[in-house]
Amino acid sequence: MSSEVVLATRNPHKVLELQRILEDADVRIVGLEAFPDAPEVPETGVTFAENALLKATAIAVSTGLPAVADDSGLCVDVLGGAPGVFSARWSGQHGDDLANLTLLLAQLADVPAGHRAAHFACAAALVVPAPLGTDQGSDSAVASRVVTEGRLDGVLVHAPRGTNGFGYDPIFVPLGDDRTTAQLTPAEKDAISHRGKAFRELAPHLAALARRG
Repeated sequence: MSSEVVLATRNPHKVLELQRILEDADVRIVGLEAFPDAPEVPETGVTFAENALLKATAIAVSTGLPAVADDSGLCVDVLGGAPGVFSARWSGQHGDDLANLTLLLAQLADVPAGHRAAHFACAAALVVPAPLGTDQGSDSAVASRVVTEGRLDGVLVHAPRGTNGFGYDPIFVPLGDDRTTAQLTPAEKDAISHRGKAFRELAPHLAALARRG
């Protein structure tokens, strides 16, 4: 019997992406649209792993179900690893993909091709809540935590290409390819993406939940 796992996001792109990546894990992925009272969790961590754990823990405790969350972003070498954990709000407003991409391109306008190396990074967390009746105000409200990570190296082009994907996908070309991640098919992207790598590392732990089901 499959287990229900909550993905701590209201981003439908991420829900669909995770459903594809974990289609063999025998778990049913639902997003936060199924839990309208779930809290908004501030991303106050300074690393991707910290933010993923913050979100997964809050949603697991709130819903009483196993929760997965990720934090991911684009790290540009010439910017010292920025935007990094600020990728989704680089322009000042969280989730404005076009504004974020436009600002980053402006910041890199004079940077030549040989210095536009970057990588996508992702940390994914699975948090399993403790049984009902546990003191929900303490750390014992969580039965287990697992964090995995993935990375995709590449370079940034000067202008967007492609309509698939989201975020910075239209300007990121993976090493060994000449297409941006927005020009890849969903299956091609899932096979190499930072998020795909991180969540596939979680798959055995999710499969174990399903077996306990």
